[in-house]
Amino acid sequence: MLAQKATVKGIILDDFNKPLPGVNISFSTNAGTQTDINGYYFLEIPANEAVTITFSYVGFKNVRLTVTLRPNDDYEFNPVMKTDVEQIGEVVLSRKKQKQIEGIQTISPDIIRKMVGANPGVENLLKSLPGVSGNDELSTQYNVRGGNYDENLVYVNEIEVYRPFLIRSGQQEGLSFVNSDLTRSVDFSAGGFQAKYGDKLSSVLDIEYRQPADFGASADISLLGASVAVEGISKSERLRGIVGLRYRDNSLFVKAKQTETNFQPKFADAQTYLTYKFSNKFELGFLGNISINQYDYQPLTRQTNFGTLADPIALLVFYEGQEEDRYNTFFGAFKGTYVASENYTAKFIASAYQTTEQEYFDILAQYRLGEVNTDIGDENLGDVEFSEGIGGQLTHARNDLDALIFNVEHKGNLSLDDNKFEYGIKYTREDIRDRVQEYEIIDSAGFSIRPPIIDFSNNQPYTPYDSPIVPFTNIRAQNDVQIDRISGYVQWSRRTTLGENDLWLNAGVRAHNWTVSGDGITSTSQMVFSPRGQISLKPKWKMDMVFRLSGGLYHQPPFYRELRDSTGTVRPGVKAQQSVHIVFGNDYSFDLWGRPFTLNSEVYYKDLTDVNPYTLENVRIRYNARNNAVAYAYGVDLRLAGEFVPGTESWVSFGYLKTEENIDDRGFIFRPTDQRLKFGVLFQDYVKIIPDLKMYLNMVYNTGLPGGSPSYADPYNFQTRLPDYKRADVGVSYVIVSQDKLRDSGWLKPFKELTIGAEIFNIFDVRNSITNTFVRDVYSKVQYSIPNFLTPRVFNVRATMKF
Repeated sequence: MLAQKATVKGIILDDFNKPLPGVNISFSTNAGTQTDINGYYFLEIPANEAVTITFSYVGFKNVRLTVTLRPNDDYEFNPVMKTDVEQIGEVVLSRKKQKQIEGIQTISPDIIRKMVGANPGVENLLKSLPGVSGNDELSTQYNVRGGNYDENLVYVNEIEVYRPFLIRSGQQEGLSFVNSDLTRSVDFSAGGFQAKYGDKLSSVLDIEYRQPADFGASADISLLGASVAVEGISKSERLRGIVGLRYRDNSLFVKAKQTETNFQPKFADAQTYLTYKFSNKFELGFLGNISINQYDYQPLTRQTNFGTLADPIALLVFYEGQEEDRYNTFFGAFKGTYVASENYTAKFIASAYQTTEQEYFDILAQYRLGEVNTDIGDENLGDVEFSEGIGGQLTHARNDLDALIFNVEHKGNLSLDDNKFEYGIKYTREDIRDRVQEYEIIDSAGFSIRPPIIDFSNNQPYTPYDSPIVPFTNIRAQNDVQIDRISGYVQWSRRTTLGENDLWLNAGVRAHNWTVSGDGITSTSQMVFSPRGQISLKPKWKMDMVFRLSGGLYHQPPFYRELRDSTGTVRPGVKAQQSVHIVFGNDYSFDLWGRPFTLNSEVYYKDLTDVNPYTLENVRIRYNARNNAVAYAYGVDLRLAGEFVPGTESWVSFGYLKTEENIDDRGFIFRPTDQRLKFGVLFQDYVKIIPDLKMYLNMVYNTGLPGGSPSYADPYNFQTRLPDYKRADVGVSYVIVSQDKLRDSGWLKPFKELTIGAEIFNIFDVRNSITNTFVRDVYSKVQYSIPNFLTPRVFNVRATMKF
């Protein structure tokens, strides 16, 4: 007890300056430690004597350090371990393999930063994975295995993050919360995840921001905006921090659409992650984000041509008015980590999130529907010559929302021999004030179109018709809602053997209690339990395979959006949606052409009850706020990933999905997210004789979603599908400066990396659509659905750099 100690700590990196987890660190036969998943280690050694420390990791050359420290000295050593080509034959359980055992896919942050996409970032890459779909390239939202956008969990450094409420289209979204410039690791699970994750039905995205080991800076500049990131450590090496600034301008895409506009978006955010190490046992971290999104949109004219070659039709629209939207969010979280011993770690998290949103617009659209001049020699080629329908549409909204969400959480990890116990308890307070005031008036040839749900008779001229003129749609509501939640979990994990085979076991349970109250709302409380489990088996075969079976009973207690119905009324008695989820997976790692590959395959089934039906228009979800449906989903996901080109990672993915719902026992119909087939290709390449000239391809094919029907329509009467979504984005870049060719003099000397390139979005100029506009022909009484096309082919230039 009286022995005097000193400490050695640091982060261990590989040849590519990436942290190495699981490195063995020892200074005697029975004393030592290992690096954690961040490559960080902490070791106590005797003071006032020479101690030789050995760092060893299978596949890398050993590193040795001999030090003599005084009592209470705090010495930092950050070695870079070099590959040992003589040891590549041994098999180790890497962090990536460990995540595969848990049913989690790991994605390299380096690929995320380099990959081309209309809205680059983590979500852009997720949409190339099997089971993950998104049919709007400007949106960061995604649905997973038949779920919707609200069924996905997102964590940053174990802290849950949120997204704005009122977003209704991709071009309004701006920036995702996740800043890829700050990211160090990305883990994703498409279902069957463990009890330690929260109460959602579909997926988990677990992001970890990095802790810097030295000063550094980076920048990314293009015609779509810019981002910068700066990181560093204090002189005492106790304070570490990273800061990122981003600016986004979608006008390059929006002005390329068929609608001519005056478009002035301002999407910007500032984000930081700071850590301070008070002692060798306690560290405090802070995650902060300020996001200011302004969307000013003034449409002018639009012409959409559709129909056939023999019977071409055009919709010509003239607009008056404008839209002014504001989405401002503020987020702050503290996370304290206390390492009580080698076996027990406690974490304390407190966070606050506030969003103030406004959605104001008054837009008058006057349209002409008519025949198009197809005479090639005519100077009026393409003009509308004969009007078959005329009309107008006035849309109005004054929607405001102010939401404040507090979280306080404690979680802990306890390791006993081969057993690992994890627990957590969390309190959440949600205070939401919402005003909905919007209407739509439709005029056709001088007549105001009445709401389709109103049953009325018109016997003019025999009986005077004196009913009031009402808007086609009209919603007025004001809500003040508070939701208190207490949730918690306990889970157990164990690594053991079954004969000569490795076996991993996991079992846990979650509990969630919530109370809905507010102005004019009857206080309602409910509680659910969610047991979950996983079994993974790695047979002792020559083939490197892991089999995995996971599942459980998953619940999604309603958030405010799910409590509000289509009229704006809050229904506090809405139950948690429930899903019995079973996933069987296999991961097969093998060598092809002398290079590593992995084939991931999963088969899944979901049986859903107490389903809350909804309609999906672009990215806007409107719930019925009634648990009056049951549903199911099943499918298969395949992904082949590896070095198709030596030294690069690429993958090809395929997904099959079928999901249907039965509302009020009327029979099963397609759910709004029934994306039957999905193909994705993410490919990296370079010119062999010019390896610094690189190419990135991001290609997606999704079969059409059910939808495109009017928002008021009965889904049982509209079971048509939108056209298939096809898109390919290509980027070509040239590396001027890299770690392998640093410059010793000149203006390039400050750069550690410098890359310039060009990007082509939607290279085949495919006209994808996600919604329809419905207009009437006053002569034939036919109602036409005119597609609202997404972005066409767009060119961009981009430069990235590190200092």
